[in-house]
Amino acid sequence: MLSPSSDVMSPAADLTIQRNAACKPKPDPSTLLFGKNFSDHMLTVSWSEKTGWEAPQIKPFQNLSLHPASSSLHYSIELFEGMKAFRGVDNHIRLFRPMLNMERMHRSAERSCLPLFDKAELLECIRKLVEVDQEWVPYSLDASLYIRPTFIGTEPSLGVSRPGSALIFVIVGPVGPYFSTGTFNPVSLLADPSFVRAWKGGVGAYKMGGNYGPTIAVQTEASKRGCQQVLWLYGEDEEVTEVGTMNFFVYWTNQNGERELVTPGLDGLILPGVTRQSLLDLARGWGEFKVTERTMGMKELLAALEAGRVLEVFGAGTACVVCPVSELLYKGKTYHIPTMENGPDLAKRFFKELTDIQVRSLQLRAASFHQKHPNLWIIFLSMSNCIIGRNLNVFAVIA
Repeated sequence: MLSPSSDVMSPAADLTIQRNAACKPKPDPSTLLFGKNFSDHMLTVSWSEKTGWEAPQIKPFQNLSLHPASSSLHYSIELFEGMKAFRGVDNHIRLFRPMLNMERMHRSAERSCLPLFDKAELLECIRKLVEVDQEWVPYSLDASLYIRPTFIGTEPSLGVSRPGSALIFVIVGPVGPYFSTGTFNPVSLLADPSFVRAWKGGVGAYKMGGNYGPTIAVQTEASKRGCQQVLWLYGEDEEVTEVGTMNFFVYWTNQNGERELVTPGLDGLILPGVTRQSLLDLARGWGEFKVTERTMGMKELLAALEAGRVLEVFGAGTACVVCPVSELLYKGKTYHIPTMENGPDLAKRFFKELTDIQVRSLQLRAASFHQKHPNLWIIFLSMSNCIIGRNLNVFAVIA
């Protein structure tokens, strides 16, 4: 795929496909949980410092064989991505803004000292995997195919150093709602400043497994206190950063009497979510209220709640799309957030707009949308166009 010294990847045309001779039955979409079912095939691409990238392979879903001293197992030299494929009402399968995931994965690889790769070529390999397993994309508007690209160091050495071998693998599987409460039901948050998710100069802006494993204990603590998720705070000013594994949004009337959507800025603490960017793009395209990316502390948020200026609070991410927030537990006191009393009009609008694009948009409607927002979304009917467009694509029709 690429030489050790560059990210010039050999064509995805080098991809080989070995079909699974024992395909599994597909689960009923109405019974799907998140991350419990997997398809019949997977994508693997190996790299070594001596030989560079090997040809990508699609092969039957199987266990990995790793040396016990592999660097990913000892020092968390690994990263992952999360993206989805959707079956539309027109029966076409769509990937939602996949190049944004590739760009984020590339940044995470560089920060992890893993070899760089050609983003467009990897995306084409992923597209082929989804094409091979397209019957695993649920025939449902309430379910989707989750795509998990993963990149691990496989260097068989206990030395803490840049790995001399690595592996990209991609697995996919049909998923239902991320939260057990279902789709679009409100959650309560624990905000405890004694727990920190990320810090300045760290790796909070990268999608590494090491950012997620340590949060499980805090999530368990939140559950003990009757909350579904954690509101992550940072620093002396208790900056609001993320909510669980989602980006955080507040829709309120600001001190100047303006309706405003606020989300923390990308200052190194925040993961640059694809759904986050999509909500910001949509809101700015509507031009109906102020849209701001900036730091917000707990003191400011609580003051706005007490003044009755907060209209909606919600999280946003690939797994859940949009998740409303109804309560906040902070220093022993529960604060009610009137998200559901206010519709929630904006959160529902975001949810509907995104799902319309992902599963309900026919080409005619999409063309109309493109005429109104020529620099925001583009629909591609071939992957070659997707590669040319790179940063602008919403989804690519692949089947």
